[in-house]
Amino acid sequence: MNPRVAGVKPNPDFTLELTFENGEKKIFDMNPYLKTGIFRALTNPALFRQAKFFMGSVCWKSGQDLCPDTLYLESKKTYRTPSKTLAVAEPPVKYKKK
Repeated sequence: MNPRVAGVKPNPDFTLELTFENGEKKIFDMNPYLKTGIFRALTNPALFRQAKFFMGSVCWKSGQDLCPDTLYLESKKTYRTPSKTLAVAEPPVKYKKK
């Protein structure tokens, strides 16, 4: 069983910063979902910002929710840099000066 969501922060670029019960932090991109069905309403930034975690998942007052397994499996690990958070599949590469 995959870890469940323990915290969520919606971002202006329609991504969700997720914290899971095991301490992992990941970014989930909602943009592909916003083009279909009930998720279209979340293109309204005010509605999107209302994302809350509930019973290990993410939901909105207007009825949208996401499967906890989808959130975990399709999100990308985050890596902190001094200036911003990056959502990448691999850690940042450090280049050596010549």
